[in-house]
Amino acid sequence: MSKPEYTAGLNIAMKIPKAQYEATVAFYRDTLGFDVKEDDVSYAPTVSRTHSVQFGPNTLWLDCVDNYSRPDLWLQLHTDDLDAATSELAGIGIHPCDEVEPLQNLDSRTHWIKNPAGVVHLLAESR
Repeated sequence: MSKPEYTAGLNIAMKIPKAQYEATVAFYRDTLGFDVKEDDVSYAPTVSRTHSVQFGPNTLWLDCVDNYSRPDLWLQLHTDDLDAATSELAGIGIHPCDEVEPLQNLDSRTHWIKNPAGVVHLLAESR
């Protein structure tokens, strides 16, 4: 099996408690003046609302998560070979944790993983 290559993705998700959601959206839209658009969340059953923000070359997703008590930041990674990457990461104790947010109807194969500090990453295969 060849060594997989990894690249950073363009998506960053900020998981925000419901009580702080409207003020956070207003901060990016009204205070900072960024273009903020509400988007569909049907693919992510744990997210009740989401807004996208163009954050330089990245898209910052502001996700309202009703049962969260504090915010969390999630990142995106790409790999050219998801099976090899999953195997390599398992060798250092990093296993898929797809239960953190079941995803449906995506265009690529994916796994959720957590880095050693517990930060969630979406690992997506892109060929």
